[in-house]
Amino acid sequence: MHPLLPRQIVDVSPNRWDWALLPLVLAGLVLLAYGAQQMAQPFHVGQALPLSLAPRQLPYYLLRTTLRMFIALGGALVFSAAFAVLTARCRLAERVLVPLLDVLQSIPILGFLSITVTGFIALFPGSLLGVECAAIFAIFTSQAWNMAFSLYQSLRTVPAELQEAARVFQLSGWQRFWRLELPFAMPGLLWNMMMSMSGGWFFVVASEAISVAHRDIKLPGVGSYIALAIEARDLAAIGWAIACMLAAILLYDQLLFRPLVAWADKFRFEESGDGASSRSWLLDWLRRARAVQALAGWCRLQLARTLTLSRLRHDGTSIRARPRAPSGRAERAWDAVLAAGVLLAAARLAQFVHAEVGWQEVAHVFVLGGCTLLRVLVLIALAAVVWVPVGVWIGMDPRWSGRLQAVAQFLAAFPANLFFPLAVMLVVRWRLDPDVWLSPLMILGTQWYILFNVIAGASGIPDELRLAARNLGLSGWLRWKRYLLPAVFPSFVTGAITASGGSWNASIVAEYVTWGDTTLQAKGLGSYIAQMTAAGDFPRIALGIGVMVVFVMGLNRFLWRRLYRLAEDRMHS
Repeated sequence: MHPLLPRQIVDVSPNRWDWALLPLVLAGLVLLAYGAQQMAQPFHVGQALPLSLAPRQLPYYLLRTTLRMFIALGGALVFSAAFAVLTARCRLAERVLVPLLDVLQSIPILGFLSITVTGFIALFPGSLLGVECAAIFAIFTSQAWNMAFSLYQSLRTVPAELQEAARVFQLSGWQRFWRLELPFAMPGLLWNMMMSMSGGWFFVVASEAISVAHRDIKLPGVGSYIALAIEARDLAAIGWAIACMLAAILLYDQLLFRPLVAWADKFRFEESGDGASSRSWLLDWLRRARAVQALAGWCRLQLARTLTLSRLRHDGTSIRARPRAPSGRAERAWDAVLAAGVLLAAARLAQFVHAEVGWQEVAHVFVLGGCTLLRVLVLIALAAVVWVPVGVWIGMDPRWSGRLQAVAQFLAAFPANLFFPLAVMLVVRWRLDPDVWLSPLMILGTQWYILFNVIAGASGIPDELRLAARNLGLSGWLRWKRYLLPAVFPSFVTGAITASGGSWNASIVAEYVTWGDTTLQAKGLGSYIAQMTAAGDFPRIALGIGVMVVFVMGLNRFLWRRLYRLAEDRMHS
């Protein structure tokens, strides 16, 4: 028996804190079981699902939506860990997976739904579970990319001295992930998990209102409720939906994210100089609950056993401990395979364009892509000017970080669809130019990627760096130039990449706005895709999505990746 085991099982009888937590646990289990039962109801395509704008239905709709979002979040967390580890440790995998993630990030959520919904329904015939899986997968696509980029960036920017320590102690890959890389990445990952939950609200309308076989399926949920309220032009129902979202965000902030942020303070390499730290009433309860602590100790013991089993069987002087140089032949073979794949795809694309849409249409769509590109760059620059200083201020003061955490989540979760009535009324009443005044809708949901990542970067600034800046008397622009901006630069780049990709995705919603029977559209690629989707013109939908992928990958390749490498060089210098 493991020597720690007897100490872990001593006196596990419940105390008063365990009994205080019991109603909360039982309520969670009951809601989970009820929601799962409703998700697996019998269903056939064409069957109408009852929906109502009555406010009393909102708690039930909220349960269904929140359950979908948390299932998607769990999948996104597993995907992010696998992606980050593969890309950070294997150069050959990195050269494929990072561009692939750029492509996936740039594909609109409507594109994922149109591809996957039929397959999921075929997997679960006669059950609502197929449509639920399609909606969950769509929400997953709105959550996974920024978490994967955040974890990848953290693994690539682990300080050189910590990596050297891991080599000295001969940590295996599994041990290095759990003892070094994941703890180092935890602050940024947690803030991006919060952003992912909030970002899921932005696309929840599209994910719960699905079209298959020319039939609309609206799953019970807050997103479908919002879509129905917009169709009915019911401002009171939209107000109820906003209140419901606020209640949900406050609940999962208090019950999940605030305890996680407070718990993650243990992964800081230094204690904060002013003694401030994040606090959570639920975490305090869990630490006082005897049975909960016994269960946590058992889980730690199982993880410790896996770390022991995965340890290296040789010391630092062994030949096996020497790093292997990458094989030039393997890299050249891999490059040849990639080049062949690119050439084949280009040939098929040229054939498709010539047969289905014509080259003149391609040129027109690229011009529209240029218009959207200009909007994206201008909006990202404006968002950076506003939110980088705010994120630094919040991240460097844990007290304000805790107070504003739920506020930031609510603002990030606020769907742009709910601003459509105001946008349409203002543009129509004042006869404004839609090309200009619809543009801010693109950044409403994605600017928060910058804020959340900058907060995470600022909260991880080492205390010795803060003290050095204070002792040197840095102030004003010099303080920002020499100290604050370099410190949060890697996190800002991660946020800018995901905000840029999200803005391209949001352009489909923001450049083609409807409110009842009124429609406004701005000139751009998003408006083109939305119009072709409404018309059911699949060749032009594919053309629009393909051009969007080209623009996103080009922007990532020639701007954001270069800034990424600059951030890595700063961290390892």
